[in-house]
Amino acid sequence: MGILRKTKSIKLILGEFTSETIAISVTDLINKLSLKINKSTVYRILDKLEDDNILYSFIAANGAKYYAKCRCRSKENTNHIHPHFECTGCGKIDCLEMEIEIPIIPNRNISSSHFMFQGKCEYCSA
Repeated sequence: MGILRKTKSIKLILGEFTSETIAISVTDLINKLSLKINKSTVYRILDKLEDDNILYSFIAANGAKYYAKCRCRSKENTNHIHPHFECTGCGKIDCLEMEIEIPIIPNRNISSSHFMFQGKCEYCSA
């Protein structure tokens, strides 16, 4: 399935991912874009962008689904795994610029993994 053309809605959603280190929750995207795009369209576009490896998703500690854009991720490199940091003060989630090596586990085929560190960010701990 994937993105065939860049519509106004796709451009609006991609415009929210200006930073390659910040993750945005689906709820925040829907709330922010609710006057311009309906909820179903947001979900549909996010699914397509993830299928095309433009965005990736993960579930945060609060159970919410977040999306982020990673410059290390491409159609050729879908196995890039890096940790995230969730600030327990302000709630901001950042992608951390480090790779994590997934161990080989006998008789197991790992399809995905998520690493989330929690604590206070540089602003909340100051």
